[in-house]
Amino acid sequence: MPAVDEPSKPLAPKAPRTRISAAWFGVCAAVVGLVVLIIFMLQNTSSVKVHFLWMEGSLPLALALFIAGVATTIVATTIGAARMTQLRRVVRRRRTEVSS
Repeated sequence: MPAVDEPSKPLAPKAPRTRISAAWFGVCAAVVGLVVLIIFMLQNTSSVKVHFLWMEGSLPLALALFIAGVATTIVATTIGAARMTQLRRVVRRRRTEVSS
């Protein structure tokens, strides 16, 4: 009799990753991120003075930081999209040069 019991059936192969599983992971990450954001906004409700260019005003600290974050995301996304467009043009030009 062997000292170690061997499984009678081989282990099933690992399930492949799919787009749905990636989407599910993204949804879960987004929910966790939003919960953290809501907690942050609830804890930072004190009002701060904001001066931007010719505008002045006061608004909650969390809202000011959120607006700054969204603006930064828009700038970074715009730069990234411009770079991707530039690289796609380079690839298309090289493909047409090679095929000619």
